[in-house]
Amino acid sequence: MGEQSYQEVLRDWRGRMLPESHPLTVMVNRVLHRLVPLAPIEGADWEVHVIQDDNMVNAFVLPGGKVFVFTGILPICKDEDGLAAVLGHEIAHVVAHHTGERMSSHFVTMGIVFLAAVLFDVSGNIPSLLLKLMYSLPNSRTQEAEADNIGLMMMSKACFNPEAAVDFWARMQKAEQMAPPQFMSTHPSNDNRMEAIRGWLDKAQMEYENSGCMGTGTWMPGFRQASNDFW
Repeated sequence: MGEQSYQEVLRDWRGRMLPESHPLTVMVNRVLHRLVPLAPIEGADWEVHVIQDDNMVNAFVLPGGKVFVFTGILPICKDEDGLAAVLGHEIAHVVAHHTGERMSSHFVTMGIVFLAAVLFDVSGNIPSLLLKLMYSLPNSRTQEAEADNIGLMMMSKACFNPEAAVDFWARMQKAEQMAPPQFMSTHPSNDNRMEAIRGWLDKAQMEYENSGCMGTGTWMPGFRQASNDFW
């Protein structure tokens, strides 16, 4: 289903994908390949697609390792550390099998749609709608918190500054002034999210130091150069 969803996304955004040689695609690949060794996803075929849409503040990773990043989120990421926070979080959803959990928790809804596809789908469109439904189901607050934690540790072990995760969500908060409060959303509020991440920073910093990151000079100015070239 992950592969079918991948083909759906490629069709939906045909003509909007930046080439592999584009500085932003190269930069996303660079960050991803530092995270991948820490992502225990068996059989993943990692591939990056950067989609040109400055109004879409989003990124996601499909089961199987297909990574999609919209250009609208890159200014909020600010640098490669911020992008690592985003990619770490999205990869963590796959590592923790959150898509399967969402399908299980919405078993009845998915079953009704599947049955309708078998009995009534003359056009052949319902399987496509089923895939869209599967990936549009929101993660629970617990899943979001779990992905935040796993992603934070992952980026720290890959020698990205863990404090960048807090800074990213602070910038996201400014960008989402109209976001609903936590009790109206399945996602944690940015305030609560930042508070939780701050509580994990000591452990993340320890992972960072234990990975030998303190004196490696791993931060690279590639993101800013790519952004300057692009914007």
